[in-house]
Amino acid sequence: MKRLIYILPIIVLTACAELTAVIDTYNASAPLTEADVATGLREALRVGTDSASARLGHMNGYYGDEMVKILLPEEADIIVKNASKIPGGDKVIEDVILHINRAAEDAAKDAGPVFWGAIRKMTITDAFTILNGDSDAATKYLKSSTYDELFKLYNPKIQASLDKEIAAGISPNMSWETLTGKWNKIADNPLGQMAGLNTVNVDLDAYLTEQALNGLFIKIAEEEAHIRKDPMARVNDILKRVFGS
Repeated sequence: MKRLIYILPIIVLTACAELTAVIDTYNASAPLTEADVATGLREALRVGTDSASARLGHMNGYYGDEMVKILLPEEADIIVKNASKIPGGDKVIEDVILHINRAAEDAAKDAGPVFWGAIRKMTITDAFTILNGDSDAATKYLKSSTYDELFKLYNPKIQASLDKEIAAGISPNMSWETLTGKWNKIADNPLGQMAGLNTVNVDLDAYLTEQALNGLFIKIAEEEAHIRKDPMARVNDILKRVFGS
């Protein structure tokens, strides 16, 4: 009788463990619900946007990555090609490029929460379309549905970064104005006009915001593709279930 008393709990516990395993197996193999897909896609976008913004928000996140490094606007190509004609022009150009990338890195630190606000608005229909779409379907959806709103939210951060002193009392805006100011004086004088030189007038904060967001979307697309293809990148059960299907 005593032996039976000791054995009974073991039998019960073993049965419970087996039942739990059966339930877990059933849950893992059960068809995905609409809620599962929506939750999984939102989580994938949250993971991807958080990771991308964190990577770009570090020093050299933009400047040290040739894929997203922000260069001068195309309108300024004429200045770059003729930099040696401007006293100290080469150094000013490099300073501007460095500073505008630092500004983008500064703004990228706060991009994650901005994206998360937009991710919450994703519908069930959107989720299934993304799940069955290309490797960057979620990124395309996010860009097409939120770009204007993100620009309005992101642009003030860029403007603030452009006005922030970075080194020796110099801000990115000051460097840009110095660069274009020197060039425009040359382009505006009679000799410059005879040579067919054009002045450069670019809205730097708008340009920088566009480039910074484009770079961010590039990195988000990389993260999305990684989550879709690599099981090890699926950091929780809902991602494993949705993308493992």
